[in-house]
Amino acid sequence: MRLKRLVTVSILIIGCVLMLKPSWLLNRLSTHSPEVLYSVQTQEPILALTIDDGPDPSTTPRILDLLSEHNARATFFLLSDRIPGNETLVQRIVDEGHEIGNHLTDDQPSIRLSEDEFEQRLMHAQDVLSAFGDIHWFRPGSGWYNKSMRSTLIQHGYRLALGSIHPFDSHVPSSWFAANYILWRAKPGAVIVLHDIGSRGERTTATLNKVLPALIARNYRFVTLTELIEQAQIED
Repeated sequence: MRLKRLVTVSILIIGCVLMLKPSWLLNRLSTHSPEVLYSVQTQEPILALTIDDGPDPSTTPRILDLLSEHNARATFFLLSDRIPGNETLVQRIVDEGHEIGNHLTDDQPSIRLSEDEFEQRLMHAQDVLSAFGDIHWFRPGSGWYNKSMRSTLIQHGYRLALGSIHPFDSHVPSSWFAANYILWRAKPGAVIVLHDIGSRGERTTATLNKVLPALIARNYRFVTLTELIEQAQIED
């Protein structure tokens, strides 16, 4: 009985940390690193939807179908090792008005790479992805970065993009939680982070099936990161 109470309390504590951490932490990080994109200040009811780790020939088309159905655009941070054999799918992403970003070569924490290895993987991924258009956005694996990574990205013309609404979908296997977390935290200029591939892509499909119509009913529009930045610049 005591163990059950401890487990329940632990779950509640973790839940509170997950729900409250981004608000204060992102404000501090944004102030410390203004060149890193977390969100933008805007009065327009727009949201940038970003989807990591694709492409996946099973789940990515279903995500694209949902986006098309709701006239929504997104930025897909792709892993270059997953491009071979999926070139037609990546071209569909671009042809349907979405943009693609560099998420390196495979799914691992980017911050663990040496400075040289990080640059090599960044350039390798760029060589693969640039066949589909200009690539300006980068997102590190696991979301962590350091000063040398930022310097390398600036040198190669990239802007680092993280996000302001991360529903922990890579750790909490619940589309119900992800959808309600996004609906609770949505505000103009926010950047939403979701994931593709396998079961994560299945959950993202279920999440978007609820989130897209609900937020569109609130008059929100879903745009790419570039469109989000352009809108903020217009208002400035």
